[in-house]
Amino acid sequence: MKAKRLKLLPLLLIVIFSLSVLTACNSLSDDTGKDTDITGKNGGESGITLDTEPGIEGFKPFEKKVTIKIPVYDRGVEGLPPVDDNYWTKWIQKNFGDKYNITVNYEPIPRSDVMTKYPLLIAAQETPTILMEYDYPKVSQWAAEGAMRTIDLNEFKHVAPTYYNEMENNDLLIYTSIGGETYFVCAVRPYAATEYKWINFYRMDWLRKVGYDHVPTNIQEEIDALTKIKQAGLTDIEPMNLQLPTANYQANAYRDFPLDEKEWAVHVGIDVAALPWEPVKEQIRKENKYWHLGLVTKEFELNDDTNARANFIAGKLYSYGGYMASNVDWLDAFYKNNPGAELATATVLYDDTGQITFDLSDGLIPQERSNTPYGMVIGFSSLASDDQLKAAWMYLEWMRQKDVLHTLQYGIEGIHYKEFDELGYPIMLDMTGKEERLNYNDNKDIWCAVIESRERDTIEDSIAAIAPRGLPQDFTQNMINEFYMKKEKVERGWIYPDPVFSVPIESLNEYRATLQSLFQEFYTKIVKCDPAQFDALYEELSKQYLEAGYQEIMDEKLAAYEAGNCTRLPDKSKKK
Repeated sequence: MKAKRLKLLPLLLIVIFSLSVLTACNSLSDDTGKDTDITGKNGGESGITLDTEPGIEGFKPFEKKVTIKIPVYDRGVEGLPPVDDNYWTKWIQKNFGDKYNITVNYEPIPRSDVMTKYPLLIAAQETPTILMEYDYPKVSQWAAEGAMRTIDLNEFKHVAPTYYNEMENNDLLIYTSIGGETYFVCAVRPYAATEYKWINFYRMDWLRKVGYDHVPTNIQEEIDALTKIKQAGLTDIEPMNLQLPTANYQANAYRDFPLDEKEWAVHVGIDVAALPWEPVKEQIRKENKYWHLGLVTKEFELNDDTNARANFIAGKLYSYGGYMASNVDWLDAFYKNNPGAELATATVLYDDTGQITFDLSDGLIPQERSNTPYGMVIGFSSLASDDQLKAAWMYLEWMRQKDVLHTLQYGIEGIHYKEFDELGYPIMLDMTGKEERLNYNDNKDIWCAVIESRERDTIEDSIAAIAPRGLPQDFTQNMINEFYMKKEKVERGWIYPDPVFSVPIESLNEYRATLQSLFQEFYTKIVKCDPAQFDALYEELSKQYLEAGYQEIMDEKLAAYEAGNCTRLPDKSKKK
């Protein structure tokens, strides 16, 4: 069945993807956020000079040169130009900066070390004009620590009406304030923007060799298949990758259903791992089992995603996943190094009713974490002058124009594409190795400041736009199937959003780094421990984790929840 047109995005986001579950926090509107008082403490006294005409039509060059610095992820992908100096940064300077007497510089932010780089910049008083991240608690922490200036959304609306209207139409205004002060603007996350972009790939050719005609869909099958793959000598290392988790340790599959709202508010989120929580315990118990069976990386504490990707490309791993784009370098490299290999895509660990069949959690409904309703959360440096602040707003508004966004996402006609498909979308040329090529993920790390994905009229068209091209296998239909599987899970109520707090959780700021390090240390010990000692060791280390600060975080989150300063869960009784 064809998906509804994306012109109905605000409604679809509410009805289909349960984003309306996010009820308002303190002092916010009870539904869309459109009745919210959006004026920050600046109250129109920021000193910004507003042009007579709102929006890009009113933009005028600054009398004196204004320099702004924009963060951009540095993913360390080999073969690509520097993220802060390439064809597209120069194109932006020529088409935006030179026109308005603005110098646009870029600050590389290592994707694998975001939470270190930003604090270093803040401590050194070298923050970029824009600070942006997907992690709402972390951005809120920077605001609470004084790294961001408050803003007046009425002034922002005057300078960037297109950007503002997109926030309003997608019910994002409720996320612009924290602690009663307005700090943020939010990039739009279109309908199911990343629900189909992350794809897990599996060695179907290996599975066929050990007697499987499908990707295992439950844990017993997976253990059996991996054991046979190892015994058959199809790889000379452990067939599955395991590495130290970050604080984003959700343990979705082992949660109770429906989830208790207080537990959700206290434990769920990407800010810090919930070691003492029962679902996390059972998730690690499963990894302990896999480790002792020799199915996952033995010295996983020394591993990282770079190792995993290299091993998959070399034909040594059973599975690997990532975000899709029209060109995925590691998939190209995989097929080059493994001619004749066959990959499959799937969502594993569930049987055909959606139940987990692993004996430790038999009968539990497999939950997942939903994406946030916003993309990048964007704040502005407290070191920025009024002119720099206005220039940053102009940058966001300019990039949100349809012609600019189209160019950043698809390139320039005659250079990056010469023909169009039957739906009128560009057919991208192979630009591998050329200076003009789009950066990683179709320039996503640049235009994510305004929107989270390419947007087309239908889901099928949107997926086709970012399906990898030029491979021996076409995964477009697989990605479409994955999307509708996710949609069904949403409609059944198996997918929960993370809680969002409208007040700073101060204990998170104090203990986050310590607890992340401690969690990785404890995780390593528990995964490798004798299964007979698992429960006792887990209890001992959980007690230490609570005493190291997690108890204070739990208490503060619970207090914020009970005071009404937290979003609420959807009503699962209305689901199928």
